[in-house]
Amino acid sequence: MTRVFLASRNRKKIEEMERILREHLPEIEVVGIDDVEGYDEPVEDQPTFEGNALLKARAGLLATGLPSLADDSGICVDALNGMPGVLSARWSGPPKSDERNNELLLAQLADVPDERRTAHFHCAVAFCHPGGEEFASGVMPGRVLRAPRGDGGFGYDPLFEADDRPGLSTAELPREDKDAISHRGWALRRIAPIVARILG
Repeated sequence: MTRVFLASRNRKKIEEMERILREHLPEIEVVGIDDVEGYDEPVEDQPTFEGNALLKARAGLLATGLPSLADDSGICVDALNGMPGVLSARWSGPPKSDERNNELLLAQLADVPDERRTAHFHCAVAFCHPGGEEFASGVMPGRVLRAPRGDGGFGYDPLFEADDRPGLSTAELPREDKDAISHRGWALRRIAPIVARILG
């Protein structure tokens, strides 16, 4: 069994990463932050998704000695000049709360008409290993709904309708459908063969 570290506490994100990597490397196990005793998470202080992903992947490799993956992702809303962007997870302030983030986003877009509620999710993935560093990214365009729908996914999924799946929020999509079109799915499918080649 080949092990890689994913710099995340989000079990759904860890499972998603493992599902996609196993298409290329069936004998892979993805471990997260909660699987590593005393892990000290770095402060995500970079101005870009790529910068934060690299910061976390480098810290993971240093702390665990395992080849390390990290992603940084968020929602970029056109009517908010691309915000929350890298601040997506912390948009409503500490402690992190998906529910409060969603409430704040809805409040900020309350007077924005439907045709101007366009947005996209962006994901950057960094892979750090003893031989170097690799990157991949993915985007999922769509729009922000007026109320949350569905109980799947996480983060802003209940508020987002992807252009590729009109009529449903990404929280209402079957897991396989979401993996196929999501920003993270695209980024992971691009990084997975690179990880498989390096670790295989």
